[in-house]
Parts: sequence; structure tokens; C-alpha cells
Amino acid sequence: MKRALIVGGANGIGLAVATELAACPGCEHVYIVDKADPEPQYVTKKMETFRFDLTADDFSFFDRFTNIDTLVITAGFGRLALFRDVEERHIAESFSVNTIAAMRLIRRFYDRIEGRSDFHVGVMVSIAGFMTSPFFSVYAATKAALRVFIESVNAELEQAGTTNRILNVSPGSIAGTSFTRQRTELEKVRPLAREIIGRLERKEDLFIPGYEETFREVLERYHKDFRAEGRRSYQYKLNSGRIKTERT
Repeated sequence: MKRALIVGGANGIGLAVATELAACPGCEHVYIVDKADPEPQYVTKKMETFRFDLTADDFSFFDRFTNIDTLVITAGFGRLALFRDVEERHIAESFSVNTIAAMRLIRRFYDRIEGRSDFHVGVMVSIAGFMTSPFFSVYAATKAALRVFIESVNAELEQAGTTNRILNVSPGSIAGTSFTRQRTELEKVRPLAREIIGRLERKEDLFIPGYEETFREVLERYHKDFRAEGRRSYQYKLNSGRIKTERT
């Protein structure tokens, strides 16, 4: 992975992936695109930053990245709230950033993804996209749509004869990111970033951090009785003290 484009790389896991890639001897350049700039102390000589709003209609901005062989999309946001308290604008913006932007970016680079040369793609999805998620209904819906999109396109890529795949990274809460309005703590996020990079290199198609420790059991409960799991999840979030706005 010599030249990488990280969309949403100004903070959190995106910034951790960007800094880890930039530290690799074989990496030549890392482009970071976000609506804000990363803190200056994280930007190295191999890194170049750009500002772009993923709610924009015109994505021709991305036509300049003609030499990349790696695309990582980590941009996204969510609001932890009951659906009755969510504004219509939030619904539209959530799908625009969390789902449609990723689909548009993958379509824009699809000729290279479908080609015979190595092209690595990773998308930050969420474990919320696999199950009922009360208080996170809109966010979960955007991620569920993104998950099924990735699975469907990967099936098409396989049939097209390419070895390239889109890696769906679906974590739960990640310590050290700014998703809960805290500052990014890179040292906490670096191990996960390294794991993601390794799986990108191997062209894997799904990575659920903490699957064996946590999410295997949760997903088994969900598939056995999604209604009961929905009730359990509702009470868990209600008792957690996390009922507030959260944003990447």
C-alpha cells in the first residue's frame, strides 16, 4: 500500500490508520480528506490534507487522486436518541454521510477496485448495522444499508474474477476516538489501526473487533430472538448514562 486516501482521517480511527500507514517504510504518500484538518502535530511529511464536505452534490473533487492504491473510508456520525426526538434533517444528513458518500466513493474508484492490480478498500461500518439498536435507529439503519451494500458488491467482485475486496470494519464502541466528543487518543487506537491495515493487506472482507469476546454471543441472541434482544439493548442504553448526542 504505497499511496492511500483516508476519507474521514482528521481524527479517531481514520487518523490512526493514516499515521500508521505514513510510518510504514513502503508507503509513499497518505492523503487525508475531512471537513476539518487534523491537529498539526500528527501531520508528517508523507501526509497531505484536504477539506471536503461529504454532503456536497459534486464529488469530482476526488478525481485528483489518480495514483492511489488504497481507499479507507471512516467518515460518519451518529446521535444516540429516541427516534421521536430525531429531526428529519438529521435523517437525511446521516444517510448522506454514513451511507451514500461511501457508495459514491466506491463507485468513483470502482474501475480500479474491479481491476486485476491490487487495490485495497476498507470502510468503517458498525456492529449496529448487524442488529436491533434502539436509541440508535437512524445510525443503525445507515450502517445496515452500508453493510449489505458491501456484501453485495464483494459478491460481484468475486464473480468478476478480481482478488480485491472491500473490508467491512464493524466495531462497537472504540476507546480513544472522538465519537463521544472526546479528543482522539492515538495510543489507544493504534493497535486497532494496525489490525485493520493487516486485514486490508490480506484483502479480507469482514472484521468485527471483539467478536469472540463480546459480539458472537450478542449476535447469537439477536438471531435467536431479535425482539428480546431489542428490549435488552433498550434497557442497557437507558441505564448506561449515554443518552446524549454523539458525533465523530
